[in-house]
Amino acid sequence: MFPGLGNLNPKKMQGMMKQMGIHQEEIPAEKVTIQTPDKNIIIQNPSVTKIKMHGQESYQITGEVTEETKSPSEEDIRLVAEKTNKSPEQAKQALEQTNDIAEAILKLSE
Repeated sequence: MFPGLGNLNPKKMQGMMKQMGIHQEEIPAEKVTIQTPDKNIIIQNPSVTKIKMHGQESYQITGEVTEETKSPSEEDIRLVAEKTNKSPEQAKQALEQTNDIAEAILKLSE
């Protein structure tokens, strides 16, 4: 972050950061989940640091990362099956491959 400050003790570094308007806070957390449209990113045993700087908050997270693909909802499966006259199993498979209702319908309509 600051070149040439590698040997600075942590308390001095925190003091300098505080003078510059940067505040850090450790957040006790057991698990962090980031939800995206097609998967969940799960961080177990996380180390979470909240950093406030110039009125903005950001979070630094480290830990053991795993990913889970989201399963299509029953409603989405039913919709795709109805629109394509295919079985729910075929609709589910198409949704898992495409992660998109419209693409699944197009795929099964070919």
